[in-house]
Amino acid sequence: MNHKIGFIGGGNMGSAMIGGIISSKLYTPSQITVSDPVSATLDRLSTTYGINTTTDNLQVISASDIIFLAVKPYMYESVIEQIRDYIDDSKIIVAIAAGVSHAILDNYFRKPVKIIRVMPNTPAMVLEAMSALTPNEQVTKEELSIIVTLFESFGKAEVVPESLMDTVVGVSGSSPAYVYMFIEAMADAAVADGMPRAQAYKFAAQSVLGAAKMVLETGKHPGELKDMVCSPGGTTIAAVAKLEEEGFRNAVISAQRCCVEKSKDMGK
Repeated sequence: MNHKIGFIGGGNMGSAMIGGIISSKLYTPSQITVSDPVSATLDRLSTTYGINTTTDNLQVISASDIIFLAVKPYMYESVIEQIRDYIDDSKIIVAIAAGVSHAILDNYFRKPVKIIRVMPNTPAMVLEAMSALTPNEQVTKEELSIIVTLFESFGKAEVVPESLMDTVVGVSGSSPAYVYMFIEAMADAAVADGMPRAQAYKFAAQSVLGAAKMVLETGKHPGELKDMVCSPGGTTIAAVAKLEEEGFRNAVISAQRCCVEKSKDMGK
């Protein structure tokens, strides 16, 4: 890619995406500039990835064609107020924040700007992100294609209507945390039954990875894949019955919908 990309914010999400982009080799370190107010964060990113770093957000704007706003939602208004006079038609803004709608972004910029809202997740760091993108009317099909390709370099990406962005936050943006809790719980049970902790994490995590891959690659319904493991009168159906008894499915649904409602509230 010939474009230069910039990140305003080098925290967990920004770092994960930078790591994924570098690993994919779609862009070289010299094509990436990141700004952050924390010197330790910049030192870590510079040492780890060899990218350009600065504490000046405007330096990122001048050096980049594609600018990622990778800061917390509450910081968007102040950051955009600082940079908006330096954004023109040659720049594409990629906004990564739960609950910050196109309407809110338009209000902050106070002028037409090419903006693509994106909700990625932290598995970008291991090239397994799931990202949803929704562009505004200023973004051309060709420009959207460039950004989709960028996100596909470190995982899977799909364009969705903005009405689904809060749902995306629940099902993919925040969901790695739920999965980590599931893996930790499985490992805890294995440790209780005598398995060493490090080995327990490996067995649990690999099982989750393999099961997810089965869903994606076979195209079979998750329920069908579950039934394939559940032999009559066997160990798996006993565990599944206990999960149902303890409200596992309802807990997941309730937690995810709570996440979505929080995302909606943040946009009000």
